[in-house]
Amino acid sequence: MKDDITLRLDRATAEDLYATLYQVGEHIAAGAAITPPTAEEVERLGSLLQDLGHRLGRTCSPYCDHLV
Repeated sequence: MKDDITLRLDRATAEDLYATLYQVGEHIAAGAAITPPTAEEVERLGSLLQDLGHRLGRTCSPYCDHLV
């Protein structure tokens, strides 16, 4: 389909994304605490969000890697 967006994730990033979405869902459903991510998780999820933003055509931050 022409409007599909495909991202390839390594296992660590996929696990981070799953854990984050699960924790947010539990937080919304039952008020469970959200565990702060590690620095490595922040880095991987930040890269994922940047890639997804690019594919969605979002405006990049002035600090975006490809603009430097």
